Amino acid sequence: MNRIFSGVQPTGNLHLGNYLGAIRNWVELQHSYNCIFCVVDLHAITVPQKPEELVQATREVTAAYIACGIDPKKSIIFPQSAVSIHAELSWILGCHTPLGWLNRMTQFKEKTGKHADKASLGLYGYPVLMAADILGYRATHVPVGEDQKQHLELARDIAGAFNRFYNQDYFPLPEPLIQGPATRIMSLRDGTKKMSKSEESDYSRINLTDNAEAIELKFRKAKSDALPTITYEPEKRHETANLINIYAALSGNSREKIVEEFGDKNFSAFKKALAELAIFFVPSRRLMIRVAGP
Repeated sequence: MNRIFSGVQPTGNLHLGNYLGAIRNWVELQHSYNCIFCVVDLHAITVPQKPEELVQATREVTAAYIACGIDPKKSIIFPQSAVSIHAELSWILGCHTPLGWLNRMTQFKEKTGKHADKASLGLYGYPVLMAADILGYRATHVPVGEDQKQHLELARDIAGAFNRFYNQDYFPLPEPLIQGPATRIMSLRDGTKKMSKSEESDYSRINLTDNAEAIELKFRKAKSDALPTITYEPEKRHETANLINIYAALSGNSREKIVEEFGDKNFSAFKKALAELAIFFVPSRRLMIRVAGP
């Protein structure tokens, strides 16, 4: 049976982007794949963390997995640091990874900008640890967003280099699974940036722990544009396209149908409808996270 590995960092609250872009798909995939879902706390320490807060966040993310529908009877759920193979295999694979491959990783450049010389070795080697996560379980498929696809390609390159060096097909070359209209949910404040737990403004994201009032307010304040009609033009209208993508993911309707329904309406009407959709879903997750939490 094909095997899936994936994980989320335990830093900050899980948000709507985590759910729509990843966890909701995992719920469906666990019915047809052998699934391993990890809370990647080793990845989290590439930036400074307070140990007691990291432990609590790891528990909360685990609770969120279960609240969102990951079934512990069907899938394996565990914290990354509890299994030594992740760190150990990362070192071994690092010895088969040319620096040139890591230098091509765009996400490291985006995160460090002009301060790459001050970045930690852990942040630089993050993709090798990710490769160890996947290859350590000989996963055949990995659900990824567009922003992680380059890292998965690196994992495939590392697996191939390892196999060639030892002249055997030891590691399978994992395939990406990119699904649905919401593979990459963007910030509500800047449609060119991914929705993130680390962004300073809480108005940039819908947290799974937000109540109905907070969700309504965040969508009402979400950045849009001054054009009078609603159209799906992702290259020109980043924020509008993002809101349409969110609506499509929550409703199950196509982008074309959404544009047909709201194209001649103003943004306030569209945002109100979008907020109502999200309010229908998110508070139920919040309640279950509280119940499932420590």
